[in-house]
Amino acid sequence: MIYRILAIGDVVGEPGLAHLEASLRSLKKWKEVHFTVVNGENAAVTGITSERVDQIYAAGADVVTLGNHAFSKPQIAARLDDDPYLLRPANYTGRAPGKGWGVYDCGRIRIGVMNLIGRCGLEFNADNPFLVAGQLLKWDKPLFTLVDFHAEATSEKLALAYHLDGQVSALWGTHTHVPTADERIMPKGTGYITDLGMTGPIEGVLGIKPEQSVEQFLGGLSGRYQVPEGPCKMQGAVFSLDSDTGLCVDVERVDIR
Repeated sequence: MIYRILAIGDVVGEPGLAHLEASLRSLKKWKEVHFTVVNGENAAVTGITSERVDQIYAAGADVVTLGNHAFSKPQIAARLDDDPYLLRPANYTGRAPGKGWGVYDCGRIRIGVMNLIGRCGLEFNADNPFLVAGQLLKWDKPLFTLVDFHAEATSEKLALAYHLDGQVSALWGTHTHVPTADERIMPKGTGYITDLGMTGPIEGVLGIKPEQSVEQFLGGLSGRYQVPEGPCKMQGAVFSLDSDTGLCVDVERVDIR
């Protein structure tokens, strides 16, 4: 049997969240999706609040992953300890609240979701994601294993995909908010895309008002980030997984506007 997994790129601010709420369930029905992972680390622009976690679940997400802004809203710490469906990067220090690996019973199958953060260009003193992934895969082996790799460098994302090829069902990148056109099945059967893109305003720079980004690059003070108004997009990918092998047979990008 083929199971379809939907991965949605970083939700940015209230406009992105509203578009997710308006579009996710219809997309899941259209693509006959069985399980959905949404990256929500920018749902409150920088970070996420407990209220917005609830909104993402209500919109249709099964699991919410985070990234470098996991703790930008400190009040989320308690929620991370109590909510098994809300994951922060597993290779953060062990002193950080929450966990980055969850295994979920979904009827006849079990699905594992792993959240990792890259180290190239992201100075968070994180543990090595390659080593942490290997350690986590030794502890439990569900039928399907999914990896959200929140990383800056395309090389680091692709290298991890080769490293885990055949050991995980699908690996996708988040963080850069720009979708890549390299969706593929790796040589040993892992579904892959370097970056899913984002869920938020179309007319903006990675979800932020263009004038703020321009001012920052001119050397000025951009001020507190604001999300522009206007039409939004919801970007991600559908991974079709074979229950006989646990590996991927197809990857399809999605972009809902």
